Amino acid sequence: MELSLAQWALALLLLAVPLLYECSASFRYFCKMAFYNGWILTLAVLVIPLCALRGRSVENMKIIRFMLHHVKYLYGIHIEVRGLEHFNLPEPYVVVSNHQSSLDLLGMMEVLPDRCVPIAKKELMYMGTVGLACWLGGIIFINRKKTDDAIGVMSETAQTMLRDNVRVWVFPEGTRNHNGSMLPFKRGAFHLAVQAQVPVIPIVMSSYRDFYSKKERRFTTGRCLIQVLTPMPTRGLGPEAVPALTESVRQTMLEAFDRLSGELSPGQEPRTPQ
Repeated sequence: MELSLAQWALALLLLAVPLLYECSASFRYFCKMAFYNGWILTLAVLVIPLCALRGRSVENMKIIRFMLHHVKYLYGIHIEVRGLEHFNLPEPYVVVSNHQSSLDLLGMMEVLPDRCVPIAKKELMYMGTVGLACWLGGIIFINRKKTDDAIGVMSETAQTMLRDNVRVWVFPEGTRNHNGSMLPFKRGAFHLAVQAQVPVIPIVMSSYRDFYSKKERRFTTGRCLIQVLTPMPTRGLGPEAVPALTESVRQTMLEAFDRLSGELSPGQEPRTPQ
C-alpha cells in the first residue's frame, strides 16, 4: 500500500518531534511552555462550572488552588515552603511577592492563604476561559493605564478587606522580571495596606535560574524555595509613610531572595543591596 505525501509528512513529523525534544533544549522549552499554557486553559474550562455553582466568590479560590496544585508534579518542580505560621493572623492582610514568570502561579497556589485573592491587570479578565475563571474566583482587576480607576478600585478593595475579612495578593513589581533580581516596587499595595491599616506579609520565591530561563530557552526539573516573611504592621501609619514602608519591604525581600537563591546555588555571590 502506497503512502500519500501527507501520510509521509505526518510520519516524519512523528519521528522528528521526539528526536527534537530529546536533542534540543530550546525545542523542549517551547513544548513545555506550550503545554503549560494549554493545560492552564484546559483546567480553566473544568473550573468554570464548579465555581459557577457558587457564583463570583473568594471561596472559589479553593477550587482553583486545588485544580492547579498538581501542575508542579508534571514538571518535576519541588517546592519547599517556610514560614507558613506567619499567615496565622485573624485579620485581613496584604501579601506582596516577587514576580519572575508565569511559573509564579505554581508557587502562589502552593501557599495561597484562605480567603486571599490576587490583584491582576484588567486585560486578564478578557482572556477567554481563564478570565472567566479568575472573575469567578473573586480576583480583583485594575486598569493600570488609568490611575484614577486604579485608585478607586484600591479604595473599594480596602473597604472589602475589612468588611469581608479578605486578604489580597499583589506583585508590587508590576510586571515579570527575568533578570534574577527585583524591579523597583510600585506603591499601590502599600497604600492599600496603610489605608486599611492591615499588615503587609512579604513572600519571596527563590530564583528559577537553576531550572528555568526564558533568555536561554531552558526548562528542566528543579527546586524552588518559598519564604513567608514576618508580617510588617501598618497600624498608625499615614500616607506619608508609604515610600519608606515600600523600600523597607523591598530591601527585606531582596535579602531573603539572595539568601534563598544562594542555598540552591552555593557559588552565587550575593548582590549589594539596591
